Amino acid sequence: MIEISVGLGVILSMIFQEVIGVSAGGIVVPGYVALQMHEPLRLLGTFLVSFTTFGIIKGLSKFMFIYGRRRLVLSILIGFVLGWSSRQSTFYDMFGVDLQMQAVGFIIPGLISNWMDKQGVVKTLLCLLLVASCVRLLLMLVTGGEIFHV
Repeated sequence: MIEISVGLGVILSMIFQEVIGVSAGGIVVPGYVALQMHEPLRLLGTFLVSFTTFGIIKGLSKFMFIYGRRRLVLSILIGFVLGWSSRQSTFYDMFGVDLQMQAVGFIIPGLISNWMDKQGVVKTLLCLLLVASCVRLLLMLVTGGEIFHV
């Protein structure tokens, strides 16, 4: 299932990049996000880690030169550490329900953050959600809607 989702994500991400000129947060990101669309807290956790990584990169760029490959590697590294931290912490609401706002994957938040820095937060998030939704719909068509237990 992951292979199909990532493959569709790569194809649709490249099409959107060529037609619209906006990236969906990296070519593998929409496929992984599409598999988690039924878990909004995981998506929220991913976006929170991405925003935090984006903020840290912006802050660091005032003191050091961060560009090109260095920015990408630093975004992925910070996103990895923050994503790992999100997996180690568990939040409970007042009813004792486990609210796991874990980031999706280990490099996904860093890739999203890198593209937020390159093309803007709103463009990146809107394109990512649009492409991931298209991937999710195609997965539902291909599998007959049996992807909700992934």
